[in-house]
Amino acid sequence: MAWAVSSATFVGTIMVVVALIYAYGAEDVGVAERLSRLRDTPAPEQQQRFAERQIQRARQALASLGSLVPGVASRQTSRSQLIMIRAGYRSADARTVIRGAKLILPILLLAVALLTGAYRYSPVYVLLGAAGAGALLPEIWLQWRVRIRQRRLRMALPDGLDLLAICVEVGLGIDQALLRVAQELHVVHRELSEELQIVNLEMRVGKTRIEALRELARRTGIEDIRTLVAMLVQTERFGTSIAQSLRVHSEELRTKRRQRAEERSAKTSVKMVGPLVFFIFPALMVVVLGPAIITLVRHLVPSLK
Repeated sequence: MAWAVSSATFVGTIMVVVALIYAYGAEDVGVAERLSRLRDTPAPEQQQRFAERQIQRARQALASLGSLVPGVASRQTSRSQLIMIRAGYRSADARTVIRGAKLILPILLLAVALLTGAYRYSPVYVLLGAAGAGALLPEIWLQWRVRIRQRRLRMALPDGLDLLAICVEVGLGIDQALLRVAQELHVVHRELSEELQIVNLEMRVGKTRIEALRELARRTGIEDIRTLVAMLVQTERFGTSIAQSLRVHSEELRTKRRQRAEERSAKTSVKMVGPLVFFIFPALMVVVLGPAIITLVRHLVPSLK
């Protein structure tokens, strides 16, 4: 019981500290950052707050720790790099930071288990669970980041296709249209803008349009982008209207997005069963049947004696 109280106190303290930092921090940082994107000017230096500097220092420390871990096979390294790119981290030391987190988190969780006394209940299972959770949490967080970024790309794709179709209809080539869309979507859909800018950079360094688009599909790992690339490749081979194909594909993507929203709304009632059964129904039964049970006990127990 003591370890549970200690853990709850620790989590509560962390939440209070985070709430205070959020409450007393600069409230106009997000607005200033968006305005700086619109004006294409760098954000003021005062926005480099203390927390950001500490995050940078922590990243450097984790990278130093991760460099101590030996590398893995080339195939696994390429897969890890692909996952990091899909999560939006393209720096050279991004994977090293994850390895450092895998190294330090098991030690921290083991220290928490030892200091709170949780290991006394089951030393083997608690210590193994803490070490395993510390090793798996970075990968779980990375997969979560990949899903979040893919969802943002999937939501931004219909708007990007509409703008791309407009650019093609007014006379721009597909290469210039991709560059223009990347510039226009920089504020609203930053992830899609970054991916299209990478496509333009790859075409500038010598890749063909088909190769750059296929690399886009592989880099993002989204089925909608893969079908879009296949459609653009077929359009270029057969000489059909690109603008009309983009319009049709955009409508299909919007239909898929609406169907996904309907699917999530249909799953809501099923997902509510767990909270209802384990949290709401017990409290409701206590409120409804509690007085009746107390009355029965008061009348039956004396008669049984």
